[in-house]
Amino acid sequence: MITYLYTYACSQEEEPLCQMEMRALFGRNAGPYLMMSTERIEPDRSPFIRERIEVMFEGETYQSIVEQVANVDLGEETFKVHLIKDNDLDVKLSFKERRKIEREIGLSVNGIAELDHPKYVFAVIPYRGRWYFGRYKKGEAVWLKHQQKPREYSTALSTRMARAVVNIAIPEIEGIRAIDPCCGIGNVLVEALSMGINITGRDIKPLPAIGARENIAHFGYECEVVRGAIEEVTEHYDSAIIDLPYNLCHTASPVEQLSILSHANRIADRIVVVSGEPIDAMIEQSGLIIKDRCEAKKPGFTREILLCESSFIQSKNE
Repeated sequence: MITYLYTYACSQEEEPLCQMEMRALFGRNAGPYLMMSTERIEPDRSPFIRERIEVMFEGETYQSIVEQVANVDLGEETFKVHLIKDNDLDVKLSFKERRKIEREIGLSVNGIAELDHPKYVFAVIPYRGRWYFGRYKKGEAVWLKHQQKPREYSTALSTRMARAVVNIAIPEIEGIRAIDPCCGIGNVLVEALSMGINITGRDIKPLPAIGARENIAHFGYECEVVRGAIEEVTEHYDSAIIDLPYNLCHTASPVEQLSILSHANRIADRIVVVSGEPIDAMIEQSGLIIKDRCEAKKPGFTREILLCESSFIQSKNE
């Protein structure tokens, strides 16, 4: 079974959201700055994951890596060896020491070293008293490209937060059908579509629905966005993402919020609810069952992120 190492970074305020995303993607919290797992996740998916190393060799010292990489035969292909070294990780290395290790390992690889445009990039990293070497992939901050869009609301989820919420709601993409029934201007939709997720959107208000369509088209994606209430949804979905309305254009009353949550329980199996205030009692009343949670902070806002399961799923399993 192949092992992967993922480096990640987040601010102190983002730590709870980051760890909740890690639990969704990998089944557990990440250690400081690094996650080791047999799960293969594209680093572009997460706003927090920076790099992925597909482990080929490991040993107690980097010299053992030097010996093992002699088995790598690339022929006439070009390659580069990159030592991942954050000061937060185990071994403290100077710049000179890092270059020395990269050079020694590179000299053992049968291939043509190329620093600028290599065909293959390998990484070596010290972690918990051992050294690991493998194929390297750097994540692209796709969500950054989505910050500049035609329509924007100050209270909308940030693209970074929206991307994490999508991963919490939909950790496995293949064959999944998802819905955002209170989509607003479509930040969640854009992030989901950029990951190749099959998702549809709707909003009870006409202006947000129009804005969502504009934003989606602006980035070259396609997605059905319907004007209408969640009560009108008749299809069933694997996942739903509910960012409860609470902006100046539309603040849902407690009765409306309960209706939204109750219908979310009806139309989807796995539901992520985002709320600007504690709603545990309302969640229980709607029939949803909380499976995980965190508080996510944005300047001026603290949001509850609740991962829920439909009570109908539990009924089927009993």
